[in-house]
Amino acid sequence: MNKIYTIGFTQKTAEEFFNLIEKNKIRKLIDVRLKNNSQLSAFSKYPDIKFFLHRICSAEYFHDKNFAPTEKILNDFKNKVIDWTEYEIEFSMLMRNRNIEKYIAANYLDCTGYCFLCSEPTPENCHRRLIAEKFKKVFADLEIIHL
Repeated sequence: MNKIYTIGFTQKTAEEFFNLIEKNKIRKLIDVRLKNNSQLSAFSKYPDIKFFLHRICSAEYFHDKNFAPTEKILNDFKNKVIDWTEYEIEFSMLMRNRNIEKYIAANYLDCTGYCFLCSEPTPENCHRRLIAEKFKKVFADLEIIHL
């Protein structure tokens, strides 16, 4: 069975983060944040993360905004205008409007060793989990592993 990974950088040191990437043989890290220049953790800020991934882990970095929420959805959730259940509904509609399953099938034929990056420390209330689940719908033989 092929594996696809997700990871959040919050509450991880750079050492923990890059060790997880290296240990799990991640070949390509796909940043699914709306903004990849976040100041939350300096090592996760673009372009530094691209350099670190290549230098430390021999992994590629790619920022794919097709998997990112809109500014409105993100802000509504952060500002508690919507809860996680409503966020999931709005994000699912957004993914449907973007024809994300067709996009995945056309652009991610070999997704083995891929890892989705976002900021949340755990996947429960993070859209990276929802994206991984979309990949599983497209490629049924995937195992999702949250780092």
